[in-house]
Amino acid sequence: MNKKPTKKQMVEQDAAKTYNEFKVFEGKKYTGMKVGGRHKWYYDKGEWNEKKVTPDRWEFSYAVPKRRAGHAPPGSGVPIGTEYHWYILAHQNVRKLDENTYSTALTGMKYKIAHKRAEKDTWSASEQAQRRSLIKIFQEMIEQLSADIPAVEAPVRKPAAAKAQQASKTKSRQRRPSRDSRGVRRGAPSRRRLVASGGRSRR
Repeated sequence: MNKKPTKKQMVEQDAAKTYNEFKVFEGKKYTGMKVGGRHKWYYDKGEWNEKKVTPDRWEFSYAVPKRRAGHAPPGSGVPIGTEYHWYILAHQNVRKLDENTYSTALTGMKYKIAHKRAEKDTWSASEQAQRRSLIKIFQEMIEQLSADIPAVEAPVRKPAAAKAQQASKTKSRQRRPSRDSRGVRRGAPSRRRLVASGGRSRR
């Protein structure tokens, strides 16, 4: 008598069956794990090598085996020998614990640039195509970061020509005598002249 498969076995069978089926995300077809799926890995003791190349920039390399926390459903996943090229954008936050020990936390995103099937010797994308993918990733990241920055209104500045014209008008007003002072010089005789003429102005 055949035993009825358990719920776990049914899930594993479904995962193995659907892994290579075409799926659609934002109008594009893809295969592999469904969007929203999760992995959990354990990394063995690895070796991280780094070299300081500028005051704020380091080059590093890291190599270590990683192992699945659980077990992959039988028949799921890619064949043994398959390779991937990922590009990682991440924050690494560290805290010094003693002279030789740091706590390390890495959070970020990784992007699949290309893959190489086990039975093939070439990658799914040429070097130029991989470079274009990287450029697109950087451009999208720059746009996203720029959009997150709040806009700051800059003070309105007058054009240089307007400033020069305003300064010219100010100087002109300072040099031009007032209407009252012009009337005294032109039309009204001075006090000295009135005294000399007996208080009568000459016409």
